[in-house]
Amino acid sequence: MTTNPSTSTSASAPDIQTIVRDGQEYTEIKEGLGRILVPFTKPDPSKKASKSVEEQQQVFYNPIQQFNRDLTVLAIKAYGQDLLSKTRSANAKHVAKRKRDKLDADGPILKRQQDQPPNTIEANVADAAAGAAGAAAADVAGSVQTVNASDREEDVSMLDAEESTAKPHHKDTQAPGTVISQPAPATTNEPKPQPKDNVQHNAPHVPSFTILDALSATGLRALRYAQELPFVTSVTANDLTPSSVEAIRRNAEHNGVESKVIATLGDARAHMYTLLADEVTRDHDRVKYAKKNKYKGRRYNVIDLDPYGTAAPFLDAAVNAVRDDGGLLCVTCTDSGVWASNGYPEKAFSLYGGVPIKGAYSHEVGLRLILHAVATSAARYGLAIEPLLSLSIDYYIRIFVKIRRSPAQVKFLAGKTMVVYTCDNGCGAWETQLLARNKKAANKSGTGSFYKHGSSLAPTTGLNCAHCDSKMHLAGPMYAGPLHSPEFIKKILDDLPNASDDIYGTKPRIEGMLCTALEEALPPPEDDSPTSTEDEYAVLEPYPFYFHPTNLAGAMHCICPDEDSFRGALRHLGYEVTRSHCKAGSMRTNAPWSIVWHIMREWTRQKNPVKAKNIGENTPAYKLLRLGGTEKKDDEIDNLEVVFDQRLGRDKSKPGLVRYQSNPKENWGPQSRARGH
Repeated sequence: MTTNPSTSTSASAPDIQTIVRDGQEYTEIKEGLGRILVPFTKPDPSKKASKSVEEQQQVFYNPIQQFNRDLTVLAIKAYGQDLLSKTRSANAKHVAKRKRDKLDADGPILKRQQDQPPNTIEANVADAAAGAAGAAAADVAGSVQTVNASDREEDVSMLDAEESTAKPHHKDTQAPGTVISQPAPATTNEPKPQPKDNVQHNAPHVPSFTILDALSATGLRALRYAQELPFVTSVTANDLTPSSVEAIRRNAEHNGVESKVIATLGDARAHMYTLLADEVTRDHDRVKYAKKNKYKGRRYNVIDLDPYGTAAPFLDAAVNAVRDDGGLLCVTCTDSGVWASNGYPEKAFSLYGGVPIKGAYSHEVGLRLILHAVATSAARYGLAIEPLLSLSIDYYIRIFVKIRRSPAQVKFLAGKTMVVYTCDNGCGAWETQLLARNKKAANKSGTGSFYKHGSSLAPTTGLNCAHCDSKMHLAGPMYAGPLHSPEFIKKILDDLPNASDDIYGTKPRIEGMLCTALEEALPPPEDDSPTSTEDEYAVLEPYPFYFHPTNLAGAMHCICPDEDSFRGALRHLGYEVTRSHCKAGSMRTNAPWSIVWHIMREWTRQKNPVKAKNIGENTPAYKLLRLGGTEKKDDEIDNLEVVFDQRLGRDKSKPGLVRYQSNPKENWGPQSRARGH
C-alpha cells in the first residue's frame, strides 16, 4: 500500500492535492489535522463546463462548514477538560476518604506502635522483614503462592482513576499473600511467574472519553476529534451508506488513527437505540444490586449530530445514548426554511413541536424551537437539558447542550416553555406567554423557599396589537430559558489564544461570534425572595428576542436612526442595550415596547419628520405616530425626555472582532447531498 502525493489541483486551494493510493487516484483535502481522500473524477471533455472538486465528490464534504467543525472541536475540548478536572477532584476526595477509613480501622494497632519506644519499633520492623523473606523462600521452594482474589478485586474496583496513573500501589494496598518487602533467595533459575492481575493493577489507567459521530460521511469530524483532542480514547464514526463507511476506514488509515476511529455501518438511530437496549437488559439482570451501581455501559460522553437537513428524527435516540450524568449533545439543523420562516408551519410543528415566527428575529425563534424539541425528547425519560452554547450560523443552527438525569429539574420544563404573540403583519412587537408557572413560596420557618408548579394566567395580550392595532398571531411553544452558559463560553475564549491559526482557520470568526454571544445577556429583574437550591432550574430569559431598527423605521415610514443614536437614547433613559449574534445591526434591550415606540416617535419629531399626508389611516404607521388623535396615551411615558446621545450609545466592546460572516464565495451554502445518499 502506497501513498504518493502530487502537485496541488488548484492554485487557489493549496490544501487540496491529488493522491495515488493502491493504484486509485484521490483528492486529498486537509482541514485542521484531518486529511480525507475523495475519489477523483476527471473532467468530461464533452461537457461544456467541468465540475469543481466539491461537485466531483462521492461522499459529502462542505468547506463552508469548517467554522462549525473548528468550533465543535474547541467546545468539546473545553467540555472535556472541565469534566476531567472535576473527575480528578472527585477522585482525590475519594482516595483521601479511603485513607481516613483505613486509619480509623487500623487505629488500635497504630496507637500501640506509637506508644512503643523507637528502638522497639525498629526491631519489630526488622523481625517482620526477616520473617517475610523466610516465608517467601519457603513458598518458592514449595507450593505455588496463593493470592486473595476477592481483596485484590476490591482494590482495583475502588482504585482512583487518576491516582493509578500518578503512583504505584504501596505495601498497604497489596492483596494478602503478595510478598514485596524483600526478594527471596534464588532457589531456581526460572523466573517467578507474576499474576496477570498485578500487571493490570499497576498499569496506568486512562479515563475513558468516547465520542459518536453519528452521521459521519467522510469521517472528517471523527478524524479531527481523534487527533486534536488528546483525552479522547475512542471515536465511533457511523454512516448509513457502504461507500461512506469505506471512505471512513480509508481516511482513518490514511491519518494513522485506525486504532481510535471505529467505523460502523447502519442507521444512526438503530446504533444509538442498541446502546439503550443493552443497558436495559443489563440493568434487568442486576436488580439485586443497589441503584448506584446502575449499568452505564457504552453510553458516549459526546454525541455529534450533523445531518443534511433536520436532526429531529435522531433526537430521541441521542438523549438515550449520551451519558445522563452531564453528557454533551451537539446538534446541527440546516433546514432554516422550516424553523426560520413561516412558510411551512405544519412541517416545523411535526419536526420540532412548535410553530415558527415571521419576523426579523425568526432565527432566534428557530434556536428556541430546536431547544424545545431536545428538551421535550429528554424530559420523557426524566432527563433535563442545560444549554451551553446556542448559535445561529449562516444557514444553519448549532447547539451544545448537557444532558443530566434529574426528575426534579424536569418538573420546571413547563414553566420554561412559552408561546409568543407576535404582530408580524404590523409593527413587529411581541408578547410572551408561559405555559405553566414555577412560583417560589417561603417555607414555614421563613428562612428558605421552595417552588410550586401551577397553571399560568392567560392571555398576556389582546386580539389586536396594543401599539398598532394589527392582528396578533400565535407561535410556539418554544424554550424560554437562557441560550448560553457564560462560564462555558469564557472557557472556550480563555483557551482560544492557545489554538493554532494553521489548524483553526476560522479562529477570528469564532472569537467574534463567541464574544457577541457572551455580550447578549441582559441583567435579570431583581428577586428579593429567599434563595432556593432549585433557583437554577427556574431561570428564564426575561428578554428573549431582538429587534432591528430598520424594521421599526419601516413600520413608521421614516428614515432609520443610526445605531449609536438609538442605543444612546435607550441608555439615557436608564435601560440596557446590547446586540444579538444572529444578525448584524440587531438590538436587545430590557426596555418595554412602549418605550421603544416612544423613542421612535421622538426620532421623527426631533430628527426626521415624516409626511403625514402620505400615510393611510389603516396602516400601522398611522397608529404608531398617533396621527388620528384618538390613540391611547400614557402620560408617564410620553413625558420622558429622549436624548439621542451618540457618544453614550457608542460601542465600547473589543474592536476589530469578526462578529458576522460575509459570503466567502459565490453560490455558497448547504450544497447538494452526496451521491451515496
